[in-house]
Amino acid sequence: MTQSTVQEIGVLVPTFQEDKIVILFGPSAPAELREISVIHEFNELCEEPLRVGGTFYFDNEAFTITAVGSLANKNFKELGHISIYFQEPEGEVLPGSIFASPFRFPTIKEGTVISFK
Repeated sequence: MTQSTVQEIGVLVPTFQEDKIVILFGPSAPAELREISVIHEFNELCEEPLRVGGTFYFDNEAFTITAVGSLANKNFKELGHISIYFQEPEGEVLPGSIFASPFRFPTIKEGTVISFK
């Protein structure tokens, strides 16, 4: 299992609710990306946390991964960075992103536990 805890929520994160996109970044996120990112810190990290059909949670809200970009696992493990789209993929999946259902923006606050199983 991979698990992390939300440390900080960028001031612009709520503006992505309508588009249903969450940008996760580890504590080393550059200043210019912090305002659009949910900053989290890993508690534990497994080898391949992101896979199609896998489930992840924001606290108790469950989501299923429907598509995984080619660099998503590498970026997530090294930088804590992925873009999560809670929608159907249209065209090519960007390398650092995943798509998930159901198509709704999760409830996120400081202290929220994000887990990938």
